[in-house]
Amino acid sequence: MSEHELTQAELFDVFSNARRRRTVQYLKRRGGNCDLAPLVEQVAAWENETEPDDVTRTQRRRVYISLYQTHLPMLQEHGIVDWDPDDHAIELLPGEDVFEPYLDHRLEDQRPWHRLYVTVTGLGMVALALSWLSVGPLTAAAAPAIALVLCLLVLAVSVVQHVSRRPELAFPPGLASR
Repeated sequence: MSEHELTQAELFDVFSNARRRRTVQYLKRRGGNCDLAPLVEQVAAWENETEPDDVTRTQRRRVYISLYQTHLPMLQEHGIVDWDPDDHAIELLPGEDVFEPYLDHRLEDQRPWHRLYVTVTGLGMVALALSWLSVGPLTAAAAPAIALVLCLLVLAVSVVQHVSRRPELAFPPGLASR
């Protein structure tokens, strides 16, 4: 790393910005070395929740300027990367295990959970409206059963989401250690 070990306060300061965390995460995935252009594209894609090929010129320029002027110099100053502004070459320096807890994990594997929640909620509202109107097989008597099923479905989706975002959890709890 640098001449001195980074304190926890310095690590918090350095990794308080998502672009710096994403920069280091990208470098780790690329084996510790990359050029500025692919880094800019990937960081912009993560920020805009799109594919790198779909990043606009404006999105790319915004990320490029901040990485070039602010974030890469700060990472270099703290001994986390070696940054050559002339070559646009970036190298992750040894000691990455120190800042591993501060990085964003699973950046590329984000699931659109909000869409699933909206779908379940929409289905519940349609079913409830149909039961109030007594249309089709849904009657007012069936409304509590429908509500219970939808609540259990939302609970199941919530549990699956929670477990999928925390891979260190064993599911079902305790069975993985046997």
